[in-house]
Amino acid sequence: MLDFPKWKIWTIAATLLAGLIFAMPNFVPASAWPEPLPQGQLNLGLDLRGGSHLMLEATADDVLKARLEALEETVRTELRIAEGGAIAFTDLSQGRDRVSLTVTNAADLDRALSVLRRVSTPVGGITGTRETEVSNNGPRITLQATQAGVALAVDSAMAQAVEVIRRRIDELGTREPNISRQGTNRIVVQVPGLQDPDAPKSLIGKTAKLELKLVDVDADPALVAEGRAPPGSQILPSIEGGTVVVKRRAIITGDQLIDSQVSTNENGQPAVSFRFDSTGGRRFAQATQATVGRPIAIILDNTVISAPSINEPILGGSGVISGSYTVATANELAILLRSGKLPVELKVVEERTVGPDLGADSIRAGAIASVLATIFVAVFMIITYGRFGVYSVVALIANGVLVMAIMSGLGATLTLPGIAGFVLTVGAAVDANVLINERIREELRRGRAVVGAVETGYREASRTIFDANVTNVIAAAIMFAFGSGPVKGFAVVLTIGIITSVFTAVTITRLMVACWLRSRPKSLVL
Repeated sequence: MLDFPKWKIWTIAATLLAGLIFAMPNFVPASAWPEPLPQGQLNLGLDLRGGSHLMLEATADDVLKARLEALEETVRTELRIAEGGAIAFTDLSQGRDRVSLTVTNAADLDRALSVLRRVSTPVGGITGTRETEVSNNGPRITLQATQAGVALAVDSAMAQAVEVIRRRIDELGTREPNISRQGTNRIVVQVPGLQDPDAPKSLIGKTAKLELKLVDVDADPALVAEGRAPPGSQILPSIEGGTVVVKRRAIITGDQLIDSQVSTNENGQPAVSFRFDSTGGRRFAQATQATVGRPIAIILDNTVISAPSINEPILGGSGVISGSYTVATANELAILLRSGKLPVELKVVEERTVGPDLGADSIRAGAIASVLATIFVAVFMIITYGRFGVYSVVALIANGVLVMAIMSGLGATLTLPGIAGFVLTVGAAVDANVLINERIREELRRGRAVVGAVETGYREASRTIFDANVTNVIAAAIMFAFGSGPVKGFAVVLTIGIITSVFTAVTITRLMVACWLRSRPKSLVL
């Protein structure tokens, strides 16, 4: 146990040196720290740095509506490309939780049912409950969403929404935002360092659903004034005021969008240029070729942004959205389009701003608690165990450096519960040395020789230390898996601290004891 080959000594020394290098950026000004060396620092969470907190909520009805719209388009496509030839149908419509249609030719009914049942996939990839139940009453076919299908749609929509929100917040240039799900239909967004909650809220609150639809120039103005649209059309508000009647079916959507940037229009005013991928560009070219001379509406979140006439085919797969934009609003729209559309509308149900003064107070209180805990523990260990207590204090300092180094290297976020986790690891690290030192004392009282007592003490106590810390790591892993943001922060620091404390309390102190024993008299009092 006390035999340390040179390679092991060098490995321990290299580990401590690497830890010191990774931790130093937290103490040294960036201008004084060489560029080739690691530059990562601890990121402070919302409760320490201050910032904005938003809680967003989606309703199952909104998710179901989006699911039915996608299902309606799928039904239309699958029946058009059905094996054996297209299946004619009429009266394709949506209800509260269903999509229904009428098969024109009774001879195609069985084939239509077969096609649409393939559209309804099993929930979770298993047989039994399906996303939609397909039934018919004569030629009328109904696809009704099941409860399991709605639950799956909500889960999928919220998971996608988290990723879209993360992309949008990252575009703001903020550092380490915390974006996590809470429950089944809520998302918590915490942006440290951002004191204006309106900035993320303006980005998050929009679904950014881009569509291009034909303007229905044949609509009866009298019916439109009464709020009645012709069959196959819909009435949408215009950003310039009034309403516009457009075809219900989109020519192309923003799903094929690959880039959007702030640009200028022909008058030099701020605008937003967009570009489709190869598939979207081809569809865009085909659509503009077929609609030369007709107006086409550019729609964002069910509001008509503009409705220019197509004078000639647009073959480059790109276009420009013009309007009453400033540079800031044009940049906001470009970010929304680049990050993709939200699968469901999210409503802000809670918002608050944490000031930097409160964060500074938290840092001060946490630092005082950590320093006092370390000092009191160090004094106790030195008084109780003498030289071996000094070794424990050295290991304690090394443990703190390694914890900070690992968190800086990983880019982890330190929160107030994380500071509590660090203070807890101080006690855990010392607890390991108490077990070792007491076991050595016990062996010396039994009359065992000095070297034998130390070897036995480290060997026997190490088993207990490893067993106890494994259970702590399991508990921390469970907290991380099922806890919210602050609980996860506590679990991360606790896990890192446990791992490093075992290394410092067992390995580093053993190395120092081994070096001392080789150079000291044979008697030992502990």
